[in-house]
Amino acid sequence: MVILMNKKRLRRLQKGKEQKGSIVYWMSRDQRVDDNWALIYGYNQALKNKSPLIVYFTLVPQFKEATYRIYKFMLEGLNQVSQKLESLNIAFVLKLGYPEILVPQFIEENGISLLITDFSPLRIKQTWNERIKEKISIPFYEVDAHNIIPVWEVSSKKEYAAYTLRKKIEVKIGAFLEEFPKLKKLRKIWSENTSPIEWKKLLNKVEVQKTEFIDTEFKPGEEYAMRILQKFLKEKLTSYNKTRNDPNEEGTSDLSPYLHFGHISSQRVVLEASKIKNVANLKNSFYDEIIVRKELSDNFCFYEPKYDSFEGFHSWAQETLNTHRNDTREYIYKKEEFENAKTHDDAWNAAQIEMKTTGKMHGYMRMYWGKKILEWTQTPEEALQIAIFLNNKYELDGRDPNGYTGIAWSIGGIHDRAWKERPIYGKIRYMSYNGLKRKFELQKYIKTYL
Repeated sequence: MVILMNKKRLRRLQKGKEQKGSIVYWMSRDQRVDDNWALIYGYNQALKNKSPLIVYFTLVPQFKEATYRIYKFMLEGLNQVSQKLESLNIAFVLKLGYPEILVPQFIEENGISLLITDFSPLRIKQTWNERIKEKISIPFYEVDAHNIIPVWEVSSKKEYAAYTLRKKIEVKIGAFLEEFPKLKKLRKIWSENTSPIEWKKLLNKVEVQKTEFIDTEFKPGEEYAMRILQKFLKEKLTSYNKTRNDPNEEGTSDLSPYLHFGHISSQRVVLEASKIKNVANLKNSFYDEIIVRKELSDNFCFYEPKYDSFEGFHSWAQETLNTHRNDTREYIYKKEEFENAKTHDDAWNAAQIEMKTTGKMHGYMRMYWGKKILEWTQTPEEALQIAIFLNNKYELDGRDPNGYTGIAWSIGGIHDRAWKERPIYGKIRYMSYNGLKRKFELQKYIKTYL
């Protein structure tokens, strides 16, 4: 029986020619089986057409600054995805290479009738989509399986700040915050003989750097993501507003790596949290973070082509940074000094070491970390480049709209307002070492990582 699904969750990238054949879901951003609208849509089409369903994954041998640790985390999660899909009679195929080459090739060689992919606002994924469209003639759909409200549905433009998007979300969330259907085993199986995936050997085939810390305390996959969620809901949700900005407290959800790799859906997080605390007031709450701020990041990266450059900042921010471009800097550091935590600031160094060793920096320190890079580099452009490089290399949740948007907030005032003018920063919000000391027990945090 075909599952009911809100059609506003998908958009047609190409009409194409209808034909008989297997259905392919090119999995990319949402690496999970449960609670995945892109997989659900593919499942529906497979049932409707009485066709096999194939989940196809292209493992890019080199992706931005991603390191061995990040690839290891991702591949271990995908291994679990493949096993879970097998229990549903859904084939999982993984190939090493670039999607704009491999996806059209797979479609042609296997007589595929329909292509589906999950949504990412980032330039690289949107470029892949365009290049694949040029090479295929079948229908091609994109499903936003990452946001509760699809990015194109909640707003048709780049939002100025959280408060402008929040109003739109409050109007529409009721129509989209629904329980996910459960998939049953498909009858039709893709019967092509494919070589078993050699998961351990794959890690040796990717062209990535092995950093000093090759492992992380975070364990990958859907099952572990749900455990982390349940622990957060049980132990931290009710005190979240009090403890979230103290790096010495375990007050945050620790879900960002799992949300980034799509091991868990933010919609599932909200559905589970709402059993404890109603989704009533979005502002200044956990729901503001998991819904408004997260979806605001996707909005920014989708509607702002220059999300990772100085030109993507608000005009007021560009103007104020240009005015203070030649201000004297007391300290100036090179990229390597930042990377190796060799600044004069023990709080900043501790945050950098936290990120390098654990794969995740506390959110409050991440704001301070980004702002000090602006203060200690010669230009805002250099600051942006260094912050993005370090974030993408060491954060498990790097290479993500949240990361690009957070850095643009810290350095370029995105989604923020103009503040009191001061040297270097201009009207960009300022954060200080003494401000950290007033906020929490700073020396305790520093001793943890130095």
